[in-house]
Amino acid sequence: MVKKVLKQLIPPIIYSLLRASTKDDSIAVSNEMWTGNYSSWSEAKSKCTGYDNSNILEKCKEALLKVKNGEAVYERDSVLFGEIQYSWGLLAGIQRAALENDGQLCVLDFGGSLGSSYYQNKEFLSTLKSLKWCIIEQDNFVECGKEYFESEQLMFYNKIEGCTEKQKPNIVLLSGVLQYLENPTEWINKIRALQCPYIILDRISFVETDADLITVQNVPEEIYSASYPAWFFNEAELLKKFKGYYSLASFDSFCDPPKLLNGHQRAKWKGHILTSR
Repeated sequence: MVKKVLKQLIPPIIYSLLRASTKDDSIAVSNEMWTGNYSSWSEAKSKCTGYDNSNILEKCKEALLKVKNGEAVYERDSVLFGEIQYSWGLLAGIQRAALENDGQLCVLDFGGSLGSSYYQNKEFLSTLKSLKWCIIEQDNFVECGKEYFESEQLMFYNKIEGCTEKQKPNIVLLSGVLQYLENPTEWINKIRALQCPYIILDRISFVETDADLITVQNVPEEIYSASYPAWFFNEAELLKKFKGYYSLASFDSFCDPPKLLNGHQRAKWKGHILTSR
């Protein structure tokens, strides 16, 4: 539910599919997908298989090719759905940035897989004067993206610098990605240095504790077999790292209900429309 609307090298889009069957999103649901409270990223990583399994890329490619070719409606986390599920807060931020730029939009989608967010939102952006959607991803995803998905609107780069040498993004999108970076502060500083007027956070994991939490995420076998380290951030402290920006609006994740980590730590997924204006 959008709150106060208008007031990523690195893994692809990650895998949160279990939706709580409750009308009160403040109620956290216990889960076994995220486990542990590790003292360091390296300790958590030692318990994981990682992001490099070829089956991850293959499943993402197969699913998104069906969307691209009109054989399926919507893909998220390599899983196909019968209808598009929108992140309305994300879409509101994108449209505001386009309106402020005379209908011209260039998105730097950091960790954007093979274009999941692009395909999710492109119908709402089809009347813009200009749309460029630039994905920064791991080398194998970039190679696949260029071969099967690249177009005049959708482009793939393996480095931020490779994108900004050719494009002038007015939005940086970080959707479900910061929590899977070993050094998120380092990447936040690089993104801030781009001085884009908007940074949109979507599906970022937060925990209601004073300190950040490092866990291990175990992907359900029915999606594919994989596990990797994941941060849960203190929300206020994370936002402080985006110096020069303020939160225009915040919104709950459209697909990730609140959960209890390790049986007692309350976690939630949220987004923020950050602007320097």
